[in-house]
Amino acid sequence: MKHKVEDYSRWKPIFDEFGITRGKAGCKGGQLFRSLDYPNDLFILFEWDTKENAKKLMESEDLKKAMKRGGNIGELELNYLVEKIEDFPA
Repeated sequence: MKHKVEDYSRWKPIFDEFGITRGKAGCKGGQLFRSLDYPNDLFILFEWDTKENAKKLMESEDLKKAMKRGGNIGELELNYLVEKIEDFPA
């Protein structure tokens, strides 16, 4: 997931609070990244039990409400990936 927020420090507590909902929906955790040049641009890699559960939450009213409270700007950019296929040297 890639998206932009108005203010990271405002967004982060709401993201953390929503973790309970994500977990109940099948999220197994993930990794959060911020852009080096634009700290309000966020990249999140989630791990889900199923693609269907991920899509269901991404389309839910609960997520839309949390995003509004968190100051999200614009639309989410979603990509569904398969498991990591390899590590490679630099």
